[in-house]
Amino acid sequence: MIMQTDTSLTSSGGDSTARSDKALVEHIRTSQLYIDYQKAFEAATGLPLTLREVGSFQSPLQGSKLINAFCAQMASQSKSCSACLQLQQRIESECSDGATTAECFAGLSDSAVPIKVGERTVAYLQTGQVFLHRPSEAGFRRLGLKLAAWNLKTDQKTLKAAYFNTRVIGRAQYDSVLGLLSIFAQHLSGMGNQIVVTESTAEAPEIGRARSFIAEHQGEEISLTQVARAVNMSSFYFCKVFKRATGLTFTGYLARVRVEGVKHILLNPHKRVSEAAFEAGFQSLSQFNRVFRRIAGEAPSNYRERLHGSSEALQAECAA
Repeated sequence: MIMQTDTSLTSSGGDSTARSDKALVEHIRTSQLYIDYQKAFEAATGLPLTLREVGSFQSPLQGSKLINAFCAQMASQSKSCSACLQLQQRIESECSDGATTAECFAGLSDSAVPIKVGERTVAYLQTGQVFLHRPSEAGFRRLGLKLAAWNLKTDQKTLKAAYFNTRVIGRAQYDSVLGLLSIFAQHLSGMGNQIVVTESTAEAPEIGRARSFIAEHQGEEISLTQVARAVNMSSFYFCKVFKRATGLTFTGYLARVRVEGVKHILLNPHKRVSEAAFEAGFQSLSQFNRVFRRIAGEAPSNYRERLHGSSEALQAECAA
């Protein structure tokens, strides 16, 4: 049984985690799953969709072909671009557990849905640049006064046309769109956890062997010393190299491997959560429940219910 705890990251560990998160987000962004979903989402809704890293200073929907013409004009002006980035920071600060929507200085709404690896947010699915109410002449005049106060020079005719041609969408419909993004974000979160466990690009051969050893023995009581010995390293040196390569402590990595193992075992609808936990290598149900919730972002019973609850309910209904 592993008694070590995954302690808070030091500054160097924090840098390593940031680099690891950036690589993870790029992996997701270039995956066929994300590319296909982005294309389908934009075609079905007519709204832009981007994957935005935490703390990014780029324009919120940069890279989408459906970026709003009014927002594109505002992004070209430093003052209004700065105001837009401040809005994104506010959305990030409020966007922890689900979709968050905020209104910009011009009255348009942007929304973000968090993608989490465990309890840590690594990126956001972002959409918006729409009105949730019809634009008015009075609203445009107020905007003009604000831009004048910022000393921004704009082509009023072009700006006005872009402002009034901005998409208007009802709140109920928009909430449904965000519901679709929330479901996809959950899928990407699960994908992120799998990548953390399986990704081995450009890493030392010893780390690849360590990953393989852990995968083969995850159901047993396994220690850092055992793994280090298996790859012919001292425990101290292995600990440093492993964390630098994976962005995780040995204990944190082993916990993720076991959680992914539990998820795989629970694909069998006849397996109970406790059985899956012990098969995957957890020695204590209280430890398992705590670790699973931290890494998967939900209780194991809730995860199993999402996998099999609806089918079991349907079977019970048919039997009745």
